[in-house]
Amino acid sequence: MNSRGFYTLFYKEVLRFGKVWLQTLGAPIITSLLYLLVFSHVLEGRMEVFEGVSYSAFLIPGLMMMSLIQNAFANSSSSIIQSKVTGNIVFLLLAPLSYLEMYLAFMLAAVVRGMVVGLGVLVVGIFFVDLPVHSVVALVSFGLLSGAVLATFGVIAGIWAEKFDQLAGAQNFIIMPLSFLSGVFYSIHSLPPFWQKLSHFNPFFYMIDGFRYGFFGVSDVDPRFSLAVLVASLGILAILTLAMLSRGYRLRD
Repeated sequence: MNSRGFYTLFYKEVLRFGKVWLQTLGAPIITSLLYLLVFSHVLEGRMEVFEGVSYSAFLIPGLMMMSLIQNAFANSSSSIIQSKVTGNIVFLLLAPLSYLEMYLAFMLAAVVRGMVVGLGVLVVGIFFVDLPVHSVVALVSFGLLSGAVLATFGVIAGIWAEKFDQLAGAQNFIIMPLSFLSGVFYSIHSLPPFWQKLSHFNPFFYMIDGFRYGFFGVSDVDPRFSLAVLVASLGILAILTLAMLSRGYRLRD
């Protein structure tokens, strides 16, 4: 284990988004605040998803998780595609780092960004509504696992994409729709039966549903099943990422 090399790459990735924190951290927090203000103003008092839970309180965990996963994906994917486009990816490939160390450095730095943004949304949200905490373990587990899954998918997207347009397509046509249709603004039990069943094929649904359970102790599906889905997803994506890195797929051309 090249601990110094791993830490250096991880630290570089954290510095990368930290240097432009207004764009990488401040902007998504403000966006989530706008969602909260608009939807809570329109639907507060008119809609109760969980008994005894206001709509504003219901909305905050979903916004936290949506911000977390979108920013985790954006961090790892944008870093790799920038290195490929500018040509400095060769310096990373020549460094004495194993493929596992490279993957972990990119993934963990993206998780850090996602968690910071999620916590920022929470800090802003509690100024408007009180949130109970049912299980800290569930909150941390679902937060870290969800960030790791999307960060890993971001590494895959960054390796696959050859230009920024392709990466933007993945963001706009995969990440955005799946996150918006995962139960951020509603419970799937409010949907017609067909769309309820279809929602169970959306992995983002399990992230948000399990994370919301950590606050309220209520969920649409068993949180243990949601946790199993995330662990399995992370394992599959991690294996795929390491296979792509070891073969130099679209990195050594």
